[in-house]
Amino acid sequence: MSRWAVWWHRSGLATLYGRGSELELLHRALGFATLALVTLAPLLIVVAAADPLGHGGFALWLVDGMDLSGRSAKALTQVFGPPSKVISTTSAWSGALLALFGLSFASSVQNGYERIWKASAGAWHRIWRQAVWLVVLMVYVYAQVQTRNVLQGSSRIPLSMAFGILFFWWGPHYLLHRAVPWRYLLPGALATMAGLVGLRWFSYLVFTPLLVTNAISYGPAGTILVVESWLVGVGFVVHGGALLGRLLCERFGYRDEPHGDGGDEGPSPVPSSRGTV
Repeated sequence: MSRWAVWWHRSGLATLYGRGSELELLHRALGFATLALVTLAPLLIVVAAADPLGHGGFALWLVDGMDLSGRSAKALTQVFGPPSKVISTTSAWSGALLALFGLSFASSVQNGYERIWKASAGAWHRIWRQAVWLVVLMVYVYAQVQTRNVLQGSSRIPLSMAFGILFFWWGPHYLLHRAVPWRYLLPGALATMAGLVGLRWFSYLVFTPLLVTNAISYGPAGTILVVESWLVGVGFVVHGGALLGRLLCERFGYRDEPHGDGGDEGPSPVPSSRGTV
């Protein structure tokens, strides 16, 4: 066996690649992006338009998330209608339907966490957990945008990172019905935020010029295509970060225990050097 092959296996990258293939990480990221654009984005557009502070609507949320500026930010802003038009054309019934469709996105994320941690699926009536997670997700995104408006430069980074780590630490714990202890979920939250920081840097270098050229060549469809590509990256990071956190925990002795179908808590996994206790 060559040195490269030995390093590949000893570093854990071979295990990470194998688990990612088993999870169908790329397909799951594609599904994440599709659901985000079809079911979550319309809901966020309405929520952003109802912002009492009036900071530019959903377009600004995307501009901030993708770290855009100048012509690329303008190209993205032109695709989405002004907030006033969104509110005036949205009825209570359509708003309720958007919230219902948003639950399918939350269900997809929950299913990904369940497969990563090999947790049993919750009963159908636990859908309220998905609803709560969806609300907290919107609060998290809104809070991130507000840090852009309140703080500038390096003073924003610690607060933004803290918000992100807390959300991606709490989210899996809540969606998994508290079956996985907090301490095992922290590495995944840190890995997810590190991945999002890297994706933000990549977006600045690649998507910023790409948005301008696509907007000129293909119009709004080209802009949507770039946004969809960015969402694929977000889905890859969200699930890949959780998977990497799981593998890091295994290196320190984490093992699965069977999860019961009964109570909300369920049995918790415990560290062990040779199996379960």
